Amino acid sequence: MKLLITGLTGKVGSSFLPGFLVAEKFSGWSLRALCNNRVIEHPAVEVVRGSLANAQTVYAALDGVTHVLHMAAVKESPDLAIDVGVKGLFNLLEAFRASKTAKQFVLIGGDCSVGHIFHPYDAPITENSPRRAYPGCYALTKVIEEVMLEQYRIQYGINACCLRAPWIMEKDDFRHVLSFRDQFGGPAWSELLPQEEIARHVETGAIPLLRDAGGASLKRNFIHVSDLVSAILLALDNPSADGELFNIAMDVPVDYAGVAAQLKTSHGLPAVEISTPYHSNWLDNTKARMLLGWHPVVDAELLIQRAWAYSRAPDDPRRVWYPG
Repeated sequence: MKLLITGLTGKVGSSFLPGFLVAEKFSGWSLRALCNNRVIEHPAVEVVRGSLANAQTVYAALDGVTHVLHMAAVKESPDLAIDVGVKGLFNLLEAFRASKTAKQFVLIGGDCSVGHIFHPYDAPITENSPRRAYPGCYALTKVIEEVMLEQYRIQYGINACCLRAPWIMEKDDFRHVLSFRDQFGGPAWSELLPQEEIARHVETGAIPLLRDAGGASLKRNFIHVSDLVSAILLALDNPSADGELFNIAMDVPVDYAGVAAQLKTSHGLPAVEISTPYHSNWLDNTKARMLLGWHPVVDAELLIQRAWAYSRAPDDPRRVWYPG
């Protein structure tokens, strides 16, 4: 068996590789990575260098491959969105369906395809809930990816599945999500508060307690990278994944009021209530639990503990590889 991976140098790929290499299930498998801007150097990984937008490169990368794990993505980069999110997946699927060795295609999607906090849902979001992209090219491409994969299954009967993940956390990510000083991701505090108020919160070390459009504490979906990796390992070469879309999220969403209460108790941090136009939602993971036998280990409490306990070594600088 030979697995082709895109996005191996990213957050998920960096965690996936060691897990894959020690898993007895994949003993004897070989690995190939399609890399463009960043190239991995690992004795267990064969590298093909080139762009997903280049069909010739993609066909060469799929030569002899049995399984594909597509994780490469860009965020709010309009100049790259079509090349990676649309043309790249199209090239991969075209090469996959033409291949005589290809057995399974696994796509890592995102909950931006259902609009997460931008759109209201009156029930937990399941795999049958409507797709509703929020503004921006990234969410649009993730919707297109899910639909394209679905249609290739219908058109050509390929064995494919999609793992739809919310915001992926590792190391001290969640601490920066809640930081007024070195913010990671959104919403940008400057869109919700004046600069002088943000400066005050930086000085006090406060964290945000976000309120949703209805005034309740905002509830938002997250997943720790280790739990997403465990889902990928379960889905690979698993007949139960054939033709399926799975929500891969915590059992319950993170409640900003619960976060504020825990950090006040554990670290004495003050909380600042912030009104937002966003909507609480719940990404239901029942299907993945039932069909894959998967369950997340990291809940909100453990996510906080790990983020605040993590200490970066000098050779582990914090990097954000893409905007958005």
